[in-house]
Amino acid sequence: MSELATKCLIIGSGPAGYTAGIYTSRANLNPIMVDGSQPGGQLITTTEVENFPGYPEGIAGPAMMEDFKAQAMRFGLMTISGEVTEIDLSKRPFVAKVNGGGHVITADTVIIATGAAARYLGLPDEQKYLGMGVSACATCDGFFFRNRPVAVVGGGDTACEEALYLAGLASKVYMIVRKDYLRASKYMQSRVMENEKIEVLFNTETLSLFGDDVLAGAHLVSRRGTENEDEFDIAVEGFFLAIGHSPNTAVFGPALELDEMGYIKTKSPSTATNLEGVFAAGDVADPFYQQAVSAAGMGCRAALDAERFLMLQE
Repeated sequence: MSELATKCLIIGSGPAGYTAGIYTSRANLNPIMVDGSQPGGQLITTTEVENFPGYPEGIAGPAMMEDFKAQAMRFGLMTISGEVTEIDLSKRPFVAKVNGGGHVITADTVIIATGAAARYLGLPDEQKYLGMGVSACATCDGFFFRNRPVAVVGGGDTACEEALYLAGLASKVYMIVRKDYLRASKYMQSRVMENEKIEVLFNTETLSLFGDDVLAGAHLVSRRGTENEDEFDIAVEGFFLAIGHSPNTAVFGPALELDEMGYIKTKSPSTATNLEGVFAAGDVADPFYQQAVSAAGMGCRAALDAERFLMLQE
C-alpha cells in the first residue's frame, strides 16, 4: 500500500478531468488523478470527433484523449490507474482509497469528474457495433449519417430532440418507442409527428442488430406478447440510444447533494458542491449539454475554484 498526499485529487480522466489537471498542475497544486474504469471517458468509444475546436480535420476520440493526457502530464500531473473505491468526504483533508486500498490518497480538495454512462438496451450487438453505427449522442455522431437512414430509441424529450436533430441530416429517422405514446412534452410531440422525415414506431422493441463490419439494420418486434405480435426489420446505418444517462456517483455516498436524476448539484456559477472543498465538473454535474467541449470548460472552472478555495484557506 502506498500513501500519497496532494492539494487536489481529481477523480476521472475525461475532458473535464484532464483540463482540471492542466490548470491545477500549472497552479502548482501537485494534483493527483485517478483515471477510473474507463480512462479517457466516453470519448474512448468515439471513432471520430469533428466538433472540438483545434482539430480542423477531426480526430479519433482515443487519440484526442491521448493529447489531453500528454498536455496535462507535461505540466506534472500524476496519474494513478484504477478506481476510487472508497472516499471520506466528511472532513478535510479528504481520504480516498484506490482499488480497495492499494493507494491511500489524502487531499485538501477534490474535483469529481467521473462522468455519466449512457444507458443501453443490453443487447450484445450494441457493443459489437459501438462506434460502427451505434451511438448514444446524436449531436456528436449524427454528422456521419448525412443522407442515410437512422433510428432513435426512446420516447421522451431527449429522444424527440435527437430525432429532430437527425432529421436535419439523415434521409429517414425511425423512432422506436416501447409504449403506445410519447412521454415527451406536447410541443415536442407535435414537432416530431409533423416532421415528414420521422416515422414513429409505437409498441415496438429492438430484438437485435445486424450487419457485416458496420451496422446495416435492426430486427424489431411490435406488440410483443400479444396475438398481433409482429417481427420485422428496418434498414438503418445509425442506431442512437436516447434512454438517458446514469451519473457515476455511487462511491461518494449520501453526503453529496444530487438532483432528482442523480447528477451532482453545483452552486452556480461555480462548480462548488454542498461539501466545502469538493467540486464537480463534466457530465457528472451536467444533465443538459454533455459535450466534450463543455466538460473541458467545467474542468477549467473547477480547477480555478479549487485554487481559489485553497488560497482563501491559507
